[in-house]
Amino acid sequence: MTSVPLEATLRRLERASGALATQSVSRMDEQLPWFRSMPPDQRSWVTLVAQAGISSFVEWLRSPGSSPKLTGPVFGAAPRELARTVSLKQTVDLVRVTVDVVESRTHALAAPGEEQALREGVLRFSREIAFAAAQVYATLAENRGAWDARLEALVVDALLRGDSDETLPSRAAALGWASLSPVTVVVGRAATAHSDDIHRALQRVARLHHAEVLAGVHGELLIVVLGGVADAHSLTRPLLAEFGPGPVVLGPSVDGLGVAGRSARAAMSGLRACAAWPQAPRPVHADDVLPERALAGDDDAREALVEQVYRALAGSPGLLQTVETYVGSGGTLEGTARALFVHPNTVRYRLRRAAEICGQAPTDPRGAFTIRVALAYGHLAESPLL
Repeated sequence: MTSVPLEATLRRLERASGALATQSVSRMDEQLPWFRSMPPDQRSWVTLVAQAGISSFVEWLRSPGSSPKLTGPVFGAAPRELARTVSLKQTVDLVRVTVDVVESRTHALAAPGEEQALREGVLRFSREIAFAAAQVYATLAENRGAWDARLEALVVDALLRGDSDETLPSRAAALGWASLSPVTVVVGRAATAHSDDIHRALQRVARLHHAEVLAGVHGELLIVVLGGVADAHSLTRPLLAEFGPGPVVLGPSVDGLGVAGRSARAAMSGLRACAAWPQAPRPVHADDVLPERALAGDDDAREALVEQVYRALAGSPGLLQTVETYVGSGGTLEGTARALFVHPNTVRYRLRRAAEICGQAPTDPRGAFTIRVALAYGHLAESPLL
C-alpha cells in the first residue's frame, strides 16, 4: 500500500497547480496538432479541466484509498459540449500529456523521500481519470442514443399520420437525414420480439448494405424508413425476418424524408389492400397493389390506374379497343380477331404494344385484372352522368 505523501508535498502541488496546467496545455499545443486547431474558447475549457484535474489530484492524495468520484469535480469544469467536440481518444491523449507533465516534475514537487510515492499516486490517479472520462462519454452516448430514439419515433409517427410538420426537416437533420435520397417507407406486421431488438437488427442489416434506417413499432405495425437505397426492394429482403407474418409493402421511393409521407400513405394503403390479394409476393410494391387499393377506396390509386393504364391506352384508340375486346372476351386471340375483323397476329402485336405502353400485359392474369379495373375506373371518370 502506497503511503500518503507528506503535507509539504501537497502544499507544493497546490502552489504549482496553475503552472502545471499551463505547462500541460503548452505541451498539448506542441504534441497534438488537432489541439492547435481548436478555437480559443475550447482551448480555455481544456485548461480549466487540466487545472481541475490537478486540484482533484491533490485532494485524492490526501485519501487515495477513498476512490472519489471524479466525473463532476474534473469534467464538470467545462461545458458538456466539449465532450461532443473532443473525442474519447483525444481525451485520452490530453490525460496522457498532463500525466507526463506531472510525472516529469515529481522530483521538484515531492518532499524528500516521497518521490516514489508521488509517482505511484500519479499513475493510480491517471487510471481513475481514465475511468471518469469513459463514464462521461458512455453517459453522453446513452443520452444521445435515447434522444435519437425519441426523435426517430417522432419522425416515424409524423410520417405515419401524414403530418406536414414544419419541425420534420430539423428533426431529420438532427438524425443525419437532411440530404439522404431516395427514401422508401416499408410497412408490415411487427414480429413478436422486443422493439429494441428489432431496431438493433434492422440497423445491423442496414449498415451491412451501406444504408440508413429509421424504424418504429406502432401497435402491431412495424414501419421502416430506408434512406440512400437505390434498390429498396432488394434491401427489404434481408429485413423480412424482423417482420411478423403477413404482407410487407414498400411505398414508392421519394426524393427525401420531407416528402416521405407520400411513400408511407401508399405503403399503408397497400398493406390494407393486400387482404384482397392473398397470393401477393413478400415483399410487394404498393404500385403492384393498385387495383386492390382502388377498390378499397384509395383515390390516389384510382387516379394512378386511370392515368397509367386507361389514358395511356386511350391515346391509341386501336390499342384501347383491342385490349377491351381481349379482356372482355375471356382472353382469346381468335375471338378478339373475329370481333375486330383482323388477323390474330395483329392482335398479338397490339397486345404486346399495349403492355409496353401501360406496363400491364393483357395476356397475364394479374395484368388482365389490373387492366379491367383501370378500364372500369377510366370509363367512370369520363362518364357524363357522374
